[in-house]
Amino acid sequence: MNAFTQINPPSTGCGNAPVLKQRGQREVFCGLTSIVWLHRKIQDAFFLVVGSRTCAHLLQSAAGVMIFAEPRFGTAILEEKDLAGLADANEELDREVERLLARRPDIRQLFLVGSCPSEVIKLDLSRAAERLTQAHAPQVRVLNFTGSGIETTFTQGEDECLASMVPVLPETEAEQLLLVGALPDVVEDQLVGLIEALGVPVVKALPSRSADVEVGIGPNTKFIVAQPFLGATAGALTGRGAQHLAAPFPFGEEGTTAWLRTIAEAFNVSPEKFDEVTAAPRARAQKAVAAASERLSGKSVFFFPDSQLEIPLARFLTRECGMTALEIGAPYIHRDLVSADLDLIAEGPVLSEGQDVDLQLDRCRAAKPDLTVCGLGLANPLEAEGLATKWAIELVFTPIHGYEQAGDLAALFAKPLKRREGLTL
Repeated sequence: MNAFTQINPPSTGCGNAPVLKQRGQREVFCGLTSIVWLHRKIQDAFFLVVGSRTCAHLLQSAAGVMIFAEPRFGTAILEEKDLAGLADANEELDREVERLLARRPDIRQLFLVGSCPSEVIKLDLSRAAERLTQAHAPQVRVLNFTGSGIETTFTQGEDECLASMVPVLPETEAEQLLLVGALPDVVEDQLVGLIEALGVPVVKALPSRSADVEVGIGPNTKFIVAQPFLGATAGALTGRGAQHLAAPFPFGEEGTTAWLRTIAEAFNVSPEKFDEVTAAPRARAQKAVAAASERLSGKSVFFFPDSQLEIPLARFLTRECGMTALEIGAPYIHRDLVSADLDLIAEGPVLSEGQDVDLQLDRCRAAKPDLTVCGLGLANPLEAEGLATKWAIELVFTPIHGYEQAGDLAALFAKPLKRREGLTL
């Protein structure tokens, strides 16, 4: 059997680079925002946020008003008497859940999402979930996780959600691959199709689209993560005996090829079979990235911490699009997940974890990057100062994984530069 062709890493990567760690004022959405994409992905689930009217307004603003279909998320609003401990919040929560399930018999999974720490909302949602599961099983499984902005940032809500599902997954001895991370259905279908074409015996996804699709876990389960912010979920799966396949993330042609190659090696797929399955989509991706990245080549990029996608996206932009990274900021750096991407980024950029936004703004202004990737709250002020910006949140809601989306991913970063060029003509 011939050996797989490996990626050529830089002579010195960022794997051992020092990390600038700062804790101060930060600009990032809270974990409740993840419900916006999770409720679309898990089709028989309902996300009940236990929180204030502020949380309800956030979800309505982030998700929009759904006129033609009932959304599968809502808010159990805590009034002043609840927060003061004057009412039995458990009784009220049980009553609201019973009312919800009677009106929506299609719900198979109910997530209780805390918008604040339990000390604030005067409710232990983990115990509430156990109590409600006993009351409504087997028709409905009730789980809980936190989306509190005090405890979580933007994408950590998904991590908390998936991690809450791992303990209740049934045991299985089957040899299988578990694809971990909520992806748009079309992207998941593309990646699963490629993996199955390689001959991997059983491919399951977490989260699955329905509770009817049973996902088990056991010592013969290998899992690969599709999102770099799922550190808690990966830890929970490892704790159940599953084996983590560490790989660069599937952004761009190179990242997708390395991600798939890791799977192929783990399941003893021959290099010949791998090339047969991936040659055509690889060629399409290379051509699409080359066309979309003409405007990016030679330009510099500065990442503010937001989505935790920053490190693999920096690898994509520097290695496939010819950009130079000046600073790569991430809210948290899960080295078990992103070390493969860090090793592929040539040394040079500042690597930062956490945020003191004023200090980071000073560094950004001094660096004068051609493109700044940041949150919505910083984008408009920086644009007013003459910097081209890319909204980080768009990278979470847009399909960007895999071969077929590689050109679109490069184009997302090229678009602000094109707009800036048009404004200066």
